[in-house]
Order: sequence, then structure tokens, then C-alpha cells
Amino acid sequence: MKYVIGVDLGTSAVKILLVNQNGEVCQEVSKSYPLIIEKSGYSEQNPEEWVEKTTAGLAELIQQFDGDVNDIEGISFSGQMHGLVLLDQNNQVLRNAILWNDTRTTKQCQQIYDVVGRERLLEVTKNPALEGFTLPKILWVKENEPEVIERASVFLLPKDYLRYRITGNIHMEYSDAAGTLLLNVAKREWSNEVLEAFDLSGGFCPPLVESHAFVGSVSAEFAQETGLSEAVKVFAGGADNACGAIGSGILSEGKTLCSIGTSGVVLSYEERNDLDFEGKVHYFNHSEENTYYTMGVTLAAGYSLSWFKDTFAKEEAFDDFLAGVEEVTAGSNGLLFTPYIVGERTPHADSTIRGCFIGADAAHERKHFARAVLEGITFSLNESIEIFRSSGKTIDSIISIGGGAKNETWLQMQADIFNVKIERLTSEQGPGMGAAMLAAYGCGWYPSLQECAEVFIQTDKTYEPIPENVEAYKKLFKIYQQVYTQTKELNEQLREFRK
Repeated sequence: MKYVIGVDLGTSAVKILLVNQNGEVCQEVSKSYPLIIEKSGYSEQNPEEWVEKTTAGLAELIQQFDGDVNDIEGISFSGQMHGLVLLDQNNQVLRNAILWNDTRTTKQCQQIYDVVGRERLLEVTKNPALEGFTLPKILWVKENEPEVIERASVFLLPKDYLRYRITGNIHMEYSDAAGTLLLNVAKREWSNEVLEAFDLSGGFCPPLVESHAFVGSVSAEFAQETGLSEAVKVFAGGADNACGAIGSGILSEGKTLCSIGTSGVVLSYEERNDLDFEGKVHYFNHSEENTYYTMGVTLAAGYSLSWFKDTFAKEEAFDDFLAGVEEVTAGSNGLLFTPYIVGERTPHADSTIRGCFIGADAAHERKHFARAVLEGITFSLNESIEIFRSSGKTIDSIISIGGGAKNETWLQMQADIFNVKIERLTSEQGPGMGAAMLAAYGCGWYPSLQECAEVFIQTDKTYEPIPENVEAYKKLFKIYQQVYTQTKELNEQLREFRK
């Protein structure tokens, strides 16, 4: 039996999967590392932590492996997007990486609009200037740490730096590059126009490759530290959401993913590079060659539920906390919740808006509030689905992964609110599985990622929409959509009182 390894370099931990030719996860190792938060709005990590923990995780995995290490043929990567890693001319790290969830760059986002223009930026990069993206971080360093930017020779994204440390070779692939605001997404090349606008050289950007591209072998030093063979082929990998889509089989037109973790994502496969969503949703290069995906984001999806449980029932298990929600009818007896507890992304890029319950009644019990939270999260995700549909996309089935796929009532709720068939997978490994599939494809196990997905990914159960619930939720969704505009000004007035 042959094997590949998928490495998912996340924000809080690296997760490593050993996968065989049947798509079965044979071993799994996870190693956590800390965030560095120097002040409010800052979020950084030491890139050396990624290397140390991945090295330790791979060594542990190889130590536990009872097969022949030479049967492990390939390794690939999924990684947190947007994080800025700056290297000098000797490829040494110049400062901590500034991560995707760092929000210090509001001023630089406005600067990008002032210099490039909002409409032109959308034409070239397909995305608005948001604090999480990479270019605003580069401009922040340029303004606040000029001595660092003067020494910088090249920038990388987190998984690309990790891969460099394994192979000694520097590359970036399209799905991650699409989140930098420096890539012409449709033409699949670095934008000289944007680079020149901010006095950045073309050499500052690494060479671009496909996600399944072979980019080198494991170095002798890394092989010795981990126990891997030097013959293991290393493939470029992809951005976490792109790999999550591959690992869920989102590889053909009409395929859509709903992923509910701390944040929530609705992601849809796109064959075309010329659709216009007016910046309402993200538009990125997929990790499948010459394809794309669009994506809407709810900032506090699963986090809204965990916040609610930890605030009112900290010691209870999630299953106990949600007991009874299935008894509550659609609409939670007239109670609505908006999941804006840390602001919102899609369709309202608003850092000031905050969540609320509306319609609280003396007849409401805890189970009504819990169901309202689930419904509010799902309504927010439905905003992205409605944007896709309004552009002419047909969405009639959605694969649901993450926390939202672990509760039967919530899965049925998604079917009813989205008015689609919801599919739950037999085994859900998300981005790590997508990375493993890129390695399997790169190794030549399958002639395409789609054929790999047919073997690696199976549906466990489907949920069909219930017509009477669909009708009720259509009415409630229209009310939900009014809450943002009705409370926006109130939240702006309350801002000064937040500690």
C-alpha cells in the first residue's frame, strides 16, 4: 500500500494526516502553537513555531507508522491564508508573521483604494481591500518598520515558508496568491500595475506554480529530523479554503460547500474568471488548475454558538446544551438572533455592527434561544447563497462540514433555510484531506482531482428541505435581512461604551 501526507497549517495548530490509496486516514497528529497578541487588533506568529511543530508532528507520525517509510510517496500542504512572512536576501525571517486575523491595517486599506481605486482593484484582484489580506500588511510594515522592508527580498505566505524549510525551494501557488491583492486573478499572474503603484518590485513576489506542482524533495536534514525518506515528493498545496473544497469534492460547476467552524464559509465552484460580484463575496483561484471559487464569510458562525453556551451554560456538553431544539418549530416562536458578535464580513463588511436577539418573550425558554442562535447563523450564511443565486448560479445541493454537520437538527435547518439538499460526508477531514489529495494527484495515483475525489470522498446522509419549513424561513429571512439596517446606527452610538 502506498501513502501520502496532508499537512494543514492552521492558525492554532498544524494537523497532519497519513492517507492511503483508498482515501483512508491511517494516522493523524496535531501540534498546537501560540498566537502573539502584543496589543488589541494585532495577531502574529513566529514562523519557526510552524517548522518546529510540523517537524515534531511528522517525526511522531513516522515513529508510530508500522509500514515501510519508503511507501510514503508524497506530501502537500493546506495553509492559513494572507499571513505575511518577510525574508531577507539570505531567506532569513525578518519579523514575526502578521496573520489573516490581524486588523491593524484599516489605514492601509484606504490607501490602496486612494491609489488604485476601488473599481480598478476589483477588476484586477477580484476582491476588496480588507484588513486580513496581505498587501495592506506589507504597506503597514513599509510605513511603520521601514528598516525591515528595506531588507526584505521576498514575501511568502505561511504554508509556503514551511514548504521552503522542507525543500529549500521558494514558490507560491495560485490559490494562496489570490488572497494577497497582488495577483491578477483572471490572468493568473502578478499584477505589475498594483506592484508599481506601491513601489514594489516583481522580484518581491515568489515564482507562481500550480497547487499540484512538484516543487522539490525533502531535504537530507529534514529527512533526518523526521524519519521521512529523501525520496518523498513535495507538492505546492493550496489555501485552506481551497483545500477544504477539494477535500469535500467541490470540483465541478454547481458544487457548493457550507463549512461551519469558528467562522462560517459558503464556497461555490466557478469555471469562469469573468463573473462580477461587485466585491460582495471573495473570488479566488481554486487549487484545481484553471478554475476558481467564490466565497462568502460569516465571521462568528460556530463562535456565536460557543459564546452563547459558554456565557449561559459553560459546564454543559454541547449535546446536552442543544437538547430540545428539535422540539422548537421553525422561527423559534418569534425569536431572531443576528450573529454579528465580532462584526460581520458578508454581505456587510462592518467591524462596528454587533449581534442581537429580537422578539424575546416571557414564553421563551433556553431551547428557543439556542435554536434562534442556530437559525441566525444559518440565515447569515444564506445571505452568501442568495448573492450566488442572484448572479445566476443554480445551487440545489450543498455539502455541509464542520460543527454544523455534527447536529441532525442543524443539518435539517440548513436544508430548510437554504432550500437545497444537504449532504453530510462519511469522513470529514477538510483541508488536510484536500492537501493529501493534491499529493495523491501529483504522484499520479489518479488522472484528475475529480477521479481522486470519487474514491476518497463518500456521502453518509442527505437531508431534503421540508416544504412548510422552507416557506416559514423565507418569511423570517426577509425580517432577518432588515435587522442589520435597523440596528446599524444604534450600534455606532453604542461603540463608545464598549470596553
